[in-house]
Amino acid sequence: MEDIIRGKAFVLGDDIDTDQIIPAHHLVYKLDDGEESKKYGEFALSGVPESQSGLPQGKIPFVEKGEWQSEYKIIIGGKNFGCGSSREHAPYALNKAGAAAVVAQSYARIFFRNSVNGGYLIPFETANKINDQIATGDEIEIDVKSSTLKKVETGETFPLQPLGDIEEILKSGNIFSYAKEAGMM
Repeated sequence: MEDIIRGKAFVLGDDIDTDQIIPAHHLVYKLDDGEESKKYGEFALSGVPESQSGLPQGKIPFVEKGEWQSEYKIIIGGKNFGCGSSREHAPYALNKAGAAAVVAQSYARIFFRNSVNGGYLIPFETANKINDQIATGDEIEIDVKSSTLKKVETGETFPLQPLGDIEEILKSGNIFSYAKEAGMM
C-alpha cells in the first residue's frame, strides 16, 4: 500500500450500488483468466445512470470505450457506496480498471469488507460530504498516514477517517496474507 495515492478523481453521488459498479450481465467473465478478467475493468461503473454522475455536462465514462483501464485512480462517492447485492466482483472490477481508492461518507458493509478482504481497494471514509466539492478530473492526493485528501490545484484539504485496524490487512495485501503473517493460519 502506497503512503501517497495521487491521481484524477471520478465523482459520483449517493447510493451507488453493486449493479451500477459492475452490471450483473457482465459477471460471466473468468476472474482467473488474465485476458478475460480485463472485461471487469472495461465495464466498471458502466451501470451508473447519468443522474448519479453529478455532472452538469452529462455522464463521463469511467473507462473509455474499448479500453479496460481508467484514467481515474480515486473514486469520490457520497453515502451508502456499494449497496445492493454482496458481490466481490464490484471492488474487483474497480481495481481491475485501475482504481486504488474510494472515498465516501459511508459504505455498505459487505462492499467495504470485500474491498479490504480481497485487497482490491482502500475504502476511505469522510465525515463530511465532499463529492460536491471535488469535480471529475480534479487531480487529488491522499496522504494515507495523515488521513487527508488534497485537491492538488488549490491545495484545499479534507480530513479522512483513519483506516484503523484495516490498515494492516491492506498493507499485507489481503485478509489471507494478513492471517498468515499474524500467525493465524
